Amino acid sequence: MNITVIGTGYVGLVSGVCYAEIGNKVTCVDKDENKIKLLNRGGIPIYEPGLQELLMVNADAGKLTFTTDLESAVRSADLVIIAVGTPPLPSGEADLRYIEGAVREVASSIHGYTIVAVKSTVPVGTNDRVRQIIAEGTTQEFDVVSVPEFLREGSAVKDTLNPDRIVIGADNKRAADILVELHIPLTEEIVVTDIRSAEMIKYASNAFLATKISFINEIANICEKMGADVGEVAKGMGLDRRIGPAFLKAGIGYGGSCFPKDTKALIQIAGNVEYDFKLLKSVVEVNQTQRWGVIDKLYRALGSLSGRKIAIWGLAFKPGTDDVREAPAIEIIEKLIELGATPKVYDPVAMDNFRELMDHPSISWCLNEWDAVSGCDAVCLLTEWEEFCNIDLHKVEQLMARPVMVDGRNVFGAEQIKQTSIAYYPVGRPPINDKIEEIV
Repeated sequence: MNITVIGTGYVGLVSGVCYAEIGNKVTCVDKDENKIKLLNRGGIPIYEPGLQELLMVNADAGKLTFTTDLESAVRSADLVIIAVGTPPLPSGEADLRYIEGAVREVASSIHGYTIVAVKSTVPVGTNDRVRQIIAEGTTQEFDVVSVPEFLREGSAVKDTLNPDRIVIGADNKRAADILVELHIPLTEEIVVTDIRSAEMIKYASNAFLATKISFINEIANICEKMGADVGEVAKGMGLDRRIGPAFLKAGIGYGGSCFPKDTKALIQIAGNVEYDFKLLKSVVEVNQTQRWGVIDKLYRALGSLSGRKIAIWGLAFKPGTDDVREAPAIEIIEKLIELGATPKVYDPVAMDNFRELMDHPSISWCLNEWDAVSGCDAVCLLTEWEEFCNIDLHKVEQLMARPVMVDGRNVFGAEQIKQTSIAYYPVGRPPINDKIEEIV
């Protein structure tokens, strides 16, 4: 099948590369000339394990090309996939300008029967608007379908090639059958439904996962006050098949480009039909406040933070990606600066992206994890990169001015910490070597 993908962000680029990998001829289109030049040289604009290798293999095989020429790419396509961004507006609603702009260009370029599939995350009813725009711009035969994505940054290639399920929203059997045939090499778990239900499945899925995260973080906060261990609680809960263990890991809250945006958008979608989504509003509120536990624990360990050097391990919102959008590190570091502390920061892949976002003179940009902790009064582990998880804790305590660690991701076990003198403050578990009484 000849496939054209509009947009080379996370969704568009990963989808395009993977569709080529399963035997299709794919053209990826983007307005950014510099990005297209980079892709044509075999480079990638994002950090995503395994993506560059697949891109180069399929480009060399002639199955994958990159261009800024949307018209030519669409004219030769059997399937056009819309994968442009839908950033949030101040109201929380998704900004559909890029979708509508891309669709208008597609409408004027299609030649012969074409399926237009929207893979971007869009509010319920958007595909109806897409159909209307195309109908106004062409006399050619076409169908509009919804094919929401469920990839995770850091494992996007694996998720695309080995999905839990494929959701296809279509009002026409012809289009649905073609999309099913396209995805059969990936999985037999294919849900074919109406377009509006497909649009809602995406939002409902992300909202539910965000709810699990905020729920276990609330349980963690209670555990801290009661002397219980949230890790043991989550393990006992997760063994119940009705609950399952996924997304029951307590920490400092979710971030990234999907959960924050999609939860707020769904609240707004509900509001547009006069429904007050109280549960999801609470999920968002809990997530927003959860990261401040890091600051509270620093106060407990150090008292005043003015003049303190605080190491930050991890800037990306999760390991395996250089994405810092909505990362908890942003507000935590802003608060530290406000309180007069000096953050010494390090992340193995997200330093450049974070620096573009927050290049404050109070921030010390470190070369590695050891440089970050050297001479510090505390270290905050905010992203559970493997190199932090496997760190030599004895070396850490030797390098620090004060051996204090706030573990926002519960990386270390009690026995590991008890072999050191590190004052350790996890999430939802009792602190270890708590030296609060020694503060001067």
